[in-house]
Amino acid sequence: MKQWVFQGIRLADDRWHTFVLAFSGHYATLTVDCHTALKVGPSRTLSSDLSVQGSRFHIGSRGRWKGLFSGLIRQLVLVPGTDATPRVCPSSNRGPAELSVPALLLDQPAKETDVPLPSHDSPPALEADVRVSLGKERSCSDSFKGQLWFNPVRRGLYLCDGTVWVPVLQESQRLDYVLEHQVLSTSSETYDVEVFSIPGLGLMAAMAHRSPSLGSAVYLWRDGAFHLYQNISTHGALSWTHFTMGKHIFLVVSNYRESTGNEEKVEKDELSVIFRWNKKAQKFVRYQTLKTHCARDWEAFSIQGHTYLAVANHRQGNVNHTIDSVIYKWNSGTELFEPHQALQTSGAYDWESFTVGPYHFLVVANAFDGLTTEVDSVIYIWVDGSFRVFQTIKTFCATDWEMFQIGSRVFLVVANGRQLHGNGSGRYAINSTIYELDMSSQLFLRFQEIFTYSALDWEFFTVGEDSYLVVANSFDGESYSLNSIIYRWQGYEGFVPIHRLPTIGCSDWEFFKSGEESYLIYSSATARLSKVFRLKTH
Repeated sequence: MKQWVFQGIRLADDRWHTFVLAFSGHYATLTVDCHTALKVGPSRTLSSDLSVQGSRFHIGSRGRWKGLFSGLIRQLVLVPGTDATPRVCPSSNRGPAELSVPALLLDQPAKETDVPLPSHDSPPALEADVRVSLGKERSCSDSFKGQLWFNPVRRGLYLCDGTVWVPVLQESQRLDYVLEHQVLSTSSETYDVEVFSIPGLGLMAAMAHRSPSLGSAVYLWRDGAFHLYQNISTHGALSWTHFTMGKHIFLVVSNYRESTGNEEKVEKDELSVIFRWNKKAQKFVRYQTLKTHCARDWEAFSIQGHTYLAVANHRQGNVNHTIDSVIYKWNSGTELFEPHQALQTSGAYDWESFTVGPYHFLVVANAFDGLTTEVDSVIYIWVDGSFRVFQTIKTFCATDWEMFQIGSRVFLVVANGRQLHGNGSGRYAINSTIYELDMSSQLFLRFQEIFTYSALDWEFFTVGEDSYLVVANSFDGESYSLNSIIYRWQGYEGFVPIHRLPTIGCSDWEFFKSGEESYLIYSSATARLSKVFRLKTH
């Protein structure tokens, strides 16, 4: 056991004292109450591969001697790789001086430093083997394992685990402004975009193109932009839904009709198609077809280990909107989806599944019953193997539901598209509504009204600790060129508008992240383009 002694220190005076003890090379340095540092040089240096794993630190005694230390420790901070003395001293109150770790990180200069380790014969540089690197990011490898890096731009401290930099302390990001990042030319107008990820390949976006002859397309995110990856045969596609079962990856498309002949005839069966990702071919291949009726949306969800698909059948023929939408269940024996339950809907436009605690819910956006858009949309709850009505909510051509949570609070927001009754022209500028689940009444209650223009979609996302909603405003009765708006959660004030994004016939929004960057992409139902926006943070 080695014992190093600092002479001439008097502490038994019933006062607070600040100690800073630093080790480097041959030297150990002790600073007391920000006075001149005392140095001792042991006979041999500390081993560079010295491990303290499983060790005990005794502050004030050597563990077996009792009675030598009597008092209080106000703060204990272990700082790897640097001498903390300059961070504490000088101090206006030397005795109870404190080291504030977050303040220390924020006060670091925004420049890269690389201080060499002292040699055995050099004076103490007070820089240990574990150092805090400053400035631009370096590669994290085995040789840097255990090292710290401070990023002055993000104001964060990161630890290298041998592969990646893991955040230790990091300032929360906040949305500052929005930049147009990419204008994506498409072969047709696009009703829907679905962003998902393929392991080993990266981010993809499936576009539901309107054209029955040109089909739809899947794009791959590469070098910071989307590039065409695969064309898929579809017929008036209205939406895509991505889902997984185990290691298998699927896409299901809502086709308007199978026939590409006379568009006035709708008596032919309409078939929606499930595609499965083929690892060998590295593309999606047709897997199963399902009979649907002007399918507007698919929703995939799991309950008690079983996978389900719900289709929103919009209408049968040109006039019959009150028809059955169907829930399919995966049969592991046949390896196919089979009908499980039929639910009567009125011009169904969208399904949204969600859970609250142990309860499973499914809500349908009913848009039109043949006479009026003022119809009830229905929230269902899963009971004994099937869905039952939980609550009905009056909506106006409901086109989308989005469920989100902020803390422990549960919300549903509906996109109302149009207020129409009979043969009137209808109103497109109407309120869309946010509902909050009230635990005492066990009902979703009206929380906030937001003025929208024939809204077709809501997308909830977070940046840092802030929560946002973006709406797809599509038409105001005269023009499709409108501002779609980003709203930020302001607590008691609800959601408030912060950014207005120019869009053309906006039909869908998707939020996604690539590395440290956040993006929004929208599809246009009236123009042959989609746009990607980059969210700048500070």
